[in-house]
Amino acid sequence: MTSEAKPIRWGILSTAKIGVEKVIPGIQQSETGCVAAIASRGLERAQAAAKDLGIDKAYGSYEELLADPDIDAIYNPLPNHMHVPLTLQAVEAGKHVLCEKPIALNAEEARQLLNLPKDRLVAEGFMVRAHPQWIRAREIIRSGALGELRAIQSFFSYFNDDPGNIRNKPDIGGGALLDIGCYPMVTGRYFFEDEPKRVLSMIDRDPAFGTDRLSSAILDFGGGRRLDFTVSTQLVPYQRVNLFGAKARLEIMVPFNAPQGEEVRLRLDDGSGFEDLSAKVEVIEAADQYGELADVFGRAVRGEIDLPYGPADAVQNMAILDALFESDEKDAWVSLV
Repeated sequence: MTSEAKPIRWGILSTAKIGVEKVIPGIQQSETGCVAAIASRGLERAQAAAKDLGIDKAYGSYEELLADPDIDAIYNPLPNHMHVPLTLQAVEAGKHVLCEKPIALNAEEARQLLNLPKDRLVAEGFMVRAHPQWIRAREIIRSGALGELRAIQSFFSYFNDDPGNIRNKPDIGGGALLDIGCYPMVTGRYFFEDEPKRVLSMIDRDPAFGTDRLSSAILDFGGGRRLDFTVSTQLVPYQRVNLFGAKARLEIMVPFNAPQGEEVRLRLDDGSGFEDLSAKVEVIEAADQYGELADVFGRAVRGEIDLPYGPADAVQNMAILDALFESDEKDAWVSLV
């Protein structure tokens, strides 16, 4: 802890894998926060996680954690269908909330967050927007090094055919679009610094699970700008983002699951040589994107900065995802304006 200001005391709802393996270690290495408590629906699980991670308090229910007056902010990594209900409960208990993505099952549910007290901050946990590689990539785009950014292509996949896994249960928000399709969608919004005007999608669903297992989409940002992406829960693990202008192409090698505490690389290629022989590599300093996001949120809680992405941003993310599902159902473009 390098900041002299009072640390943000975090409480973690559940012992979910993303929290235990990624977010909690990130917060513990952040400059603004510390993890003060963790809760689970079973006290033994909470106590075991607390012992493993060096957390002082463990609770056997979410309600007990929310009632703790010493907790300033909550991280909510519960299954998707519990994101809004527990976020609302946390705010009612006087806590700020950083919620795992997607923040809701749909835009209608997410809109409940727009009516919360303005002195309690709520944000969707897209850690990628806090990583130095994304910040640097946007600096390169803004510099004009690519020419005008006209096209973005992204692919994100992993393989999971476990019928008991929450990502394979459609009634609680499983499937590729909600789990990982949200990342390429945010990629387009972040780098174009604009909103899509219409979307088109094609979805293949698992015949047993009913979840979308392979989804592809085109997002039209207007002015000849487009994002194309494919995501899958049943293909070989892979991820990549390519950003194209008339002058050059910028490639983010590990755009979404950047390894914590390790260097990453961007490749800027003017296309003068085949097989990427003309690509120039820029090394991005080691970072922990979860810790970086905790610091952004923590500084906003302290009033040092404005929260860059709040409930309205999260609602927009869900509206775009809703439109992608609607497009597949109608087999047609769906307008967002």
